[in-house]
Amino acid sequence: MAAARPWRRRTRSGTATEMGRLRAADSVPSFSRRGGCAAAGVVRDAPHTTPPPAAAPLLLGEEGKNAPRRVAALFTACLLAGCVVGPDYVRPATAVPAQWRIDYEKAADLANTAWWRAVGDPVLDELIDTALRENRDARIAAARVDQFVGQLATIRSQLYPQIGYSADASRNRASRVGQPPLSPGADPYYTLYQGALGAQWQIDLFGRVRRQSEAAQARVYASEQGRRGVVLSLVTSVATSYVALRALDRQLEISHATAANFAGTKRIFDLRYQGGVVSQVEVAQVESQYQLALAAIPTLEQQIAAQENLISVLLGRNPGAIPRGKTIDQLVAHRIPGDLPSTLLERRPDILQAEQTLVAANANIGAARSLYFPTLSLTGLLGSVSAAFGDFLTGPASAWSAAAALAGPIFTFGAIEGQVQGAEAFEREALESYQQVIANAFRETNDALVGAVKSRDAAEAQARRVAALREYARLSRLKFDNGYAGYLEVLYAENELFNAELSAVRAQADRFTQIVNVYKAVGGGWVDEADKLAPQPQLVEALSPGGAAGR
Repeated sequence: MAAARPWRRRTRSGTATEMGRLRAADSVPSFSRRGGCAAAGVVRDAPHTTPPPAAAPLLLGEEGKNAPRRVAALFTACLLAGCVVGPDYVRPATAVPAQWRIDYEKAADLANTAWWRAVGDPVLDELIDTALRENRDARIAAARVDQFVGQLATIRSQLYPQIGYSADASRNRASRVGQPPLSPGADPYYTLYQGALGAQWQIDLFGRVRRQSEAAQARVYASEQGRRGVVLSLVTSVATSYVALRALDRQLEISHATAANFAGTKRIFDLRYQGGVVSQVEVAQVESQYQLALAAIPTLEQQIAAQENLISVLLGRNPGAIPRGKTIDQLVAHRIPGDLPSTLLERRPDILQAEQTLVAANANIGAARSLYFPTLSLTGLLGSVSAAFGDFLTGPASAWSAAAALAGPIFTFGAIEGQVQGAEAFEREALESYQQVIANAFRETNDALVGAVKSRDAAEAQARRVAALREYARLSRLKFDNGYAGYLEVLYAENELFNAELSAVRAQADRFTQIVNVYKAVGGGWVDEADKLAPQPQLVEALSPGGAAGR
């Protein structure tokens, strides 16, 4: 993405190294993607050949005699190898911002590490490990990859002859008045035994199957990147949900402590009111503040239960309690590196998935255009047919046939043209989607980077505000106890302190969330680290050399 230079896609997809397991292109014939005739075989980077001169000298002697034979052999080789029609995929050039909107201090690279372990909470580590192993969405995504792997194996099988067998035994009655008529006295009943081996092969003359295979392989890669995207979302969701849970726990502690404090103050004021020291107005003020603290408790308890249920579902479990580790104050909020290259975004699963969708759409154009050209099919049959079981496998009962069929369209009244137009339109749609995914990736990364810095500043400011209000509340109560101020000032100070403490906890949680958003936005190698624990597709190895896909 950072490199605007176009690159020509060969038999393998550009992101084959991202999967590391799909090695299917090494096990089937591959062809040059320049659109002309290609010799069968595994082709890496075929060099450009020098075209023959416009006027070739006449071949004399033995060379001249063999010229027609050589031309025929060359034509036959080209015919059997086939030609590939349709455009070759070239990665679109993408405008990359020269720098991010905000500068940061330089730090070590974060993109390839299991960053959640740096938070310093073993319980969080265990929750993420459990989610990666047991989450239902991760299992669904792995099964979806297997679906596309199966489709790829089915399409690739068309590159090879299809061999099968048949056998049947039947009891029959011939018509006495049929054509030819059965002679008088002949037995109209007979038994027929048949057995045969058959083979059928449709030569991929113009690359229809190869283009379909190219599209199917790209869909496999796209589904694999979709699965990695599920892993990315899963890890970040568990981390942010756990931080939110610990923040709610801390807010609940603050609410209980505040309610207990006001309960003690309420008892004192009740006694003072009974002794005639304070008025009923002051008692009502204390009661109001006490009930405010009490009202926050059930709301927080409901939010905690909902958060635990959410995490339970992420873990692949039924709703239930979630273990706790360190408090939110003890979690480590590490700083985000400032030298994040924009090329990190090339490893985002959604970008890789969008590009593979574009690759598949591009290949489907060639598959649709190949319908304009004829198809060549070869069929063969070798077997035995006999009315007597004893003669079934003898020489006289043998039978065979061989045939070649050539078929092509003449007038389709727009049927093929419509398919080509539809494929081209889908390719344009995929291109715009690819560009949109890249633009959203830059936006999300910029938002996360800015948010990481600004949320840190906000959390630090909230912490200073809490410290100031705590001192304000202490001094106000001291003035009240010595008769220099009314309780209204104390009430205001403690009410402000209570709200500030809750806001400070929310700011802490938001700071962690923004840090997680940075890791989520840039993607990177940490997804591979997490992917080691996630459910893997079961059929990927079937596409490796010697796998089941070639059977």
